[in-house]
Amino acid sequence: MKPSNLFIWIILMIVGFFVGTSWKEAPNNQSAQADEALTYHQKKSLTTGRDVSPITHITDVEAATIKLFEEVSPSVVFIRTSKVQRNYWNRNELQIPSGSGSGFIWDEEGHIVTNYHVIDGADGLTVTLSNQETYSATLKGYEPSKDLAVLKIDAPKAVLKAIKVGSYDDLKVGQSVFAIGNPFGLDHSLTTGIISALGREITSVSGRPIKDVIQTDAAINPGNSGGPLLDSSSRLIGVNTMIYSPSGASAGIGFSIPVEVVNWVVPDIIKYGRVKRPLLGVVVFQQQVINRLEIEGAMISEVNRGSGAEKAGLRGVTINQRGYQQPGDVITKISGQPIKNNNDLFLILERYKPGDKVEIEFIRDNKLNRTSVTLDSSLNY
Repeated sequence: MKPSNLFIWIILMIVGFFVGTSWKEAPNNQSAQADEALTYHQKKSLTTGRDVSPITHITDVEAATIKLFEEVSPSVVFIRTSKVQRNYWNRNELQIPSGSGSGFIWDEEGHIVTNYHVIDGADGLTVTLSNQETYSATLKGYEPSKDLAVLKIDAPKAVLKAIKVGSYDDLKVGQSVFAIGNPFGLDHSLTTGIISALGREITSVSGRPIKDVIQTDAAINPGNSGGPLLDSSSRLIGVNTMIYSPSGASAGIGFSIPVEVVNWVVPDIIKYGRVKRPLLGVVVFQQQVINRLEIEGAMISEVNRGSGAEKAGLRGVTINQRGYQQPGDVITKISGQPIKNNNDLFLILERYKPGDKVEIEFIRDNKLNRTSVTLDSSLNY
């Protein structure tokens, strides 16, 4: 073969190779491009046999709720309680699970706030944070009359995100509220609703009234107790404490202890182990006794020795020279505020601090009298 023919043959072979390769790859490239052209919606249709609706836009309200949950949930904890039970056969002691509830981180020192009824009677306490780390907890103190308790855990500050605190005075009926907790032991659940009413009054586990309670229609189920009620600014406005329902499940009426009470009770428990409460220094008759006597006011049964009430001349039940009982003084007003029953007395005293002086109006021997009393501190008793 001539050199010129050989050269032409080589050129034709090279051109033929590239033409064949291009022809072979073209269908594959076209197939790939067609596959890429399929939308997510079309791909799903091929696998499911049903058209998949396109992703909808998240509204501003939904985005705000999602942000609130992501911001606050690290501050919410799960609390488990246990009781010590002795084995009948070998007398060994065992920790038996007894209950659960929710709580929230108060500060970076590891203080956890929850309901008193959540930890009442417990021998052991554990707290699980949002990162699923579990810590043994000690009981710092409690106030049964406000259904509040404070626990303490030893955890790194890096994992302790304190909750933001709001104000009761800012609240309006109808505004949105959010409850985060662990209902039925489920991890970090969010429910939403509105403030249905303000200024409600409920009875605590000690029988004392809790005033200015928040009523909400946000679902509060077993396990939500002790968890935070939040406003739309992610601030604590209440502690979820109970529901009104014969079945025990949420029926649209839940109650939360107002943040003002929490702000008053928790710092005292952290500092003193209990609440520094102002006291008159008297013991009053039970309300049932006063009701039977058809008396309006708080009737004193005895006065504590050395108390402000004794120094002010208040008197409880005494025995006269003939051996007959003399009724105690009946308190009818404190600093101008009417006292119609024992609850009024307790609630009005909460407005003051130990050391404050209050004006007392009382009835003795069917006569109206007045005196001034310097309030004592519960820490002295």
